[in-house]
Amino acid sequence: HAVPAAAEKGQLTRQPGILGGEYMPTYTAPVKDMQFILHDVLKASEQDVPGYEDLDRDFTAAILEEAGKLSSDVFAPLNAVGDKEGVTLENGVVRTPKGFKEAFDQFREGGWTGLDCDPEFGGQGLPHVLSTATGEIFSAANMAFMMYPGLTHGAYSAIHAHGTDEQKQTYLPKMVSCEWTGTMNLTEPHCGTDLGLMRTKAEPQDDGSYAITGQKIFISAGDHDMSDNVIHLVLAKIPGGPEGIKGVSLFIVPKFLVKDDNTPGERNAVSVGKIEEKMGIHGNATCVMNYDGAKGWLLGEEHKGMRAMFTMMNEARLGVAMQGLSQATVAYENALAYARDRLQGRAITGAENPDGPADPLIVHPDIRRSLMDQKSFVEGARAFGLWSASLIDRSHRNGDDKAEGLVSLMTPVLKGFLTDQGFDMTVLAQQVYGGHGYIEEWGMSQFVRDARIAQIYEGTNGVQAMDLCGRKLAQKGGAAIQAFFKAMGEDIAEAKSDETLAPLAEQLEKALGQQQAATMWFMQNAMQNPNHLGAGAHHYMHIMGIVSIGWMWLRMAKVAAQKLKDGGDDKAFYEAKLATARYYMDRYLPDAGALRRKLEAGSDSLMALGEEAFATAA
Repeated sequence: HAVPAAAEKGQLTRQPGILGGEYMPTYTAPVKDMQFILHDVLKASEQDVPGYEDLDRDFTAAILEEAGKLSSDVFAPLNAVGDKEGVTLENGVVRTPKGFKEAFDQFREGGWTGLDCDPEFGGQGLPHVLSTATGEIFSAANMAFMMYPGLTHGAYSAIHAHGTDEQKQTYLPKMVSCEWTGTMNLTEPHCGTDLGLMRTKAEPQDDGSYAITGQKIFISAGDHDMSDNVIHLVLAKIPGGPEGIKGVSLFIVPKFLVKDDNTPGERNAVSVGKIEEKMGIHGNATCVMNYDGAKGWLLGEEHKGMRAMFTMMNEARLGVAMQGLSQATVAYENALAYARDRLQGRAITGAENPDGPADPLIVHPDIRRSLMDQKSFVEGARAFGLWSASLIDRSHRNGDDKAEGLVSLMTPVLKGFLTDQGFDMTVLAQQVYGGHGYIEEWGMSQFVRDARIAQIYEGTNGVQAMDLCGRKLAQKGGAAIQAFFKAMGEDIAEAKSDETLAPLAEQLEKALGQQQAATMWFMQNAMQNPNHLGAGAHHYMHIMGIVSIGWMWLRMAKVAAQKLKDGGDDKAFYEAKLATARYYMDRYLPDAGALRRKLEAGSDSLMALGEEAFATAA
């Protein structure tokens, strides 16, 4: 698994690594678990979604295994390199860490950049559920590296959805192949979430283009040396338009202007002001971008920029959710290996390694608690993410409005809960290492630092909670949340008739009842005092995340129980699934009740202090 082959029991120490003489965390893709979710739980190849008929076990196994090899052999060894070296800006040129460009070339040559993109523009047209699975694998191996193609995919999607035929033909083939990469430019020094305050201007020109002037900050993959061009999607205001967010438009602003033969021409008036020094994701170029009358072209309609940008942001939020999961996954893999290998103390019930000087860490209940928290979250969140990706496919490929409503409801929960919990899981994994976890060369610090950004960008998790509670719950008269309650209720009712599943179903039913009661409390109290909604939104998002993953565990337990009854192969795998489901129901679901009580405390005590009273000293 994650234990270096040279390490003997109790001897997991510094190993020769790519940085020389250091222990290197490793990564093995969870292909077996993904196959279980795709085929046994979601029954992908049996669905009536166009393209799913091709998703048989052999086909998905081949893709996931190849993604796993590339990740283990190429991307994971570069993770620490990117963290140590970072990105540099030299005479206006952004340099990525050693080995990144060669790895990016390998990624492109394998066709991975266009896995789920439109075949008309060179993509392979595979379902989103498969690119979500491979995306988790790649991100777990090297999150900072994967942000370069990840941002490009978001920009591709926005142009694909809102661009003219000419814009699509000009940009998309090169973006699908990642010969050209893409970005999204929203934030300015004085405005982040409140984009209506932006000052970047777009002056109309006689040739139909616009002159873009302003500064954008925090631009992930803003510039680098791995592609021939960078296609920036930039939010700006056309003078004379409506005030605030209603006056924002979206523009395509290439780093190099594109010539008639679709090759990069002269340099546009866009430059990198500086590279941000960050807590983590050091291998990604997070840039301050200066636009000095740069030539740009309107994408979509005037003053409707946010609609086009949200095509990118919704996709990006799901991608960020999987980043949270990915860092939890790789941190857990390494913590598990360490706990099985590191000898410390004796089991409180008596020695379990009597021939050795001590027992491995994994025998101690508190270490077990940590590892089981991680395992039950990681496997449940993976099912939650892949199920949600299948809803996106159903929405896009079948035109299913119900699926669209459900995934719209789930997007802030996925982004907010999976990144909050994903970060917490990396901290738990780090803690398993004790003092070694705090030492940089063991690598656990990087997982913690990289995971932390996922709670912040693409809309902070406080914004996600307000999006869920302030917008999504009430959309279309609450149709999506009612559909969510109904579907889960049906699964619970069915499971209660099964002797093995009944205890799990009853626990989930109680937790669902807590969410329904919290929903009702909002309906009865938030209208007269909106602060009640704001004060409880974070708690509600976490209740819904806990319950949603509980639902996934009930579905996985149902499959595992049936497999065991059928007497099939891999008994240990299915028994572990059932045991982990029981742990999740016992240890996670009770939190829903505590969070509901916090939510129902309302906002009075939260809003009681005057601003000056926050100070602790005069």
